[in-house]
Amino acid sequence: MRRFFCILASAVALVASATGLSDSNSLPDRQIDSLLTSHKLVYIDGRPADAGTQEYVDSIRRKISEFYYDQFRAFSDPAAPYFMFLSKDASLAMGIGGAVRMRAYYDWGGAMPTSAFVPYLIPMHPSPVSMRHLGTTPAGTCLYFKVFGRNKMLGDYQLYIEGNFSGYESRDFKIKKAYAIVNDFTVGYASSTFSDPAALPPIVDAQGPNNKIAPTSVLVRYMPVVRDKWVFAASVEMPSSAVDADNDATQAVDNWMPDFAAFAQYQWARGQHVRLSGVVRTLSYRDVAAATNHNIAGWGLQLSSVAHPATPVTTYATLNYGHGYAGLGGDLMMGRYDLVGDPAKPGKMYAPASFGWCLGVQYNIRPNLFVSASASATRYLPSHEVAPDEYKRGMFGAVNVFWNLTPRMQVAAELDLGMRRNFSGEHRYARRAGLMCMFSF
Repeated sequence: MRRFFCILASAVALVASATGLSDSNSLPDRQIDSLLTSHKLVYIDGRPADAGTQEYVDSIRRKISEFYYDQFRAFSDPAAPYFMFLSKDASLAMGIGGAVRMRAYYDWGGAMPTSAFVPYLIPMHPSPVSMRHLGTTPAGTCLYFKVFGRNKMLGDYQLYIEGNFSGYESRDFKIKKAYAIVNDFTVGYASSTFSDPAALPPIVDAQGPNNKIAPTSVLVRYMPVVRDKWVFAASVEMPSSAVDADNDATQAVDNWMPDFAAFAQYQWARGQHVRLSGVVRTLSYRDVAAATNHNIAGWGLQLSSVAHPATPVTTYATLNYGHGYAGLGGDLMMGRYDLVGDPAKPGKMYAPASFGWCLGVQYNIRPNLFVSASASATRYLPSHEVAPDEYKRGMFGAVNVFWNLTPRMQVAAELDLGMRRNFSGEHRYARRAGLMCMFSF
């Protein structure tokens, strides 16, 4: 596998050099550069003498740019804070920021039962009273604190806390992330090492592509950068399994072993990379009749990339496959597909396979205005017979336009199309039109 990835990365690097992928002056990067100038610096113990020099300004912008070129930053994450508090020697910086986000959506031809557009939840036989639906949601409105610092003993460190209005009816405030980074180590509640949020295309709907792997868990991660081009990561993560035990012949056993995740990444320019990620899990259940506990190995692989093949173009791609990893994201996390029962052997369970992909392209008309299109799919691949009305596969497609009216105000519009197909062959489509307005501060 290592040899395969090295060959793949070398091929991508060669293509990047030949086609201009290494151009770091893309239109999305220019939009980020404009954001780097929209900040107010507040000095907490006096303004330094060299604060007006270009060297000092560039050093501050490089620090703020870490918000936008974070390895685990998603497109929907808020912008860097407008107000930054700096110590005189620039050894400590703190930002308080957030975003106010409102979405409005309209379903027709059979309404989705949730504010998120999830193909798995498409009603196969919609009620006549729920054929159309108009809704709004403030989900994605958030507040966060971030601290950058440098200590003689610890070296460089970061602290981050984010809360999001995405709880009950998308109005309850709950913790989304809380972690500390000390040099190459991350400790806390953060995005899983198995995920690659930057490789997911921009989507107005909160759910995103239906193969999206984006779990958040308590973890300890080591992530060194080698020669600026290679990034490696390995982590131990708190598990959360979805076991379809019937509580008669089988029972779910408490999680007792952490998940282990890792990735290897080649990056040829800022915000452009190809990554191979993997996760290994221990999934446990109890055979009630035999009075024995069993442990099944689950695993998943994901190949992902984000690139700028031309100045106005950004491409996104993810491909994932495995056994017993469905609970980590995508359509199948709506059910319990990490372990399922074997109908031919009561009391026995197994980790079924699943497969997903997503492709997206973004075209920037101007740095602050772009259109994008994406398609994604998830396929459930059990090795034993299932009920005819069981989910077999789902597809999701979106076309949208995003416009940054100012560096900190964004509006967007989107059309979504989803499809659910069952093992019986029965299928149904769902449609949605959505609008979004967001202000970051």
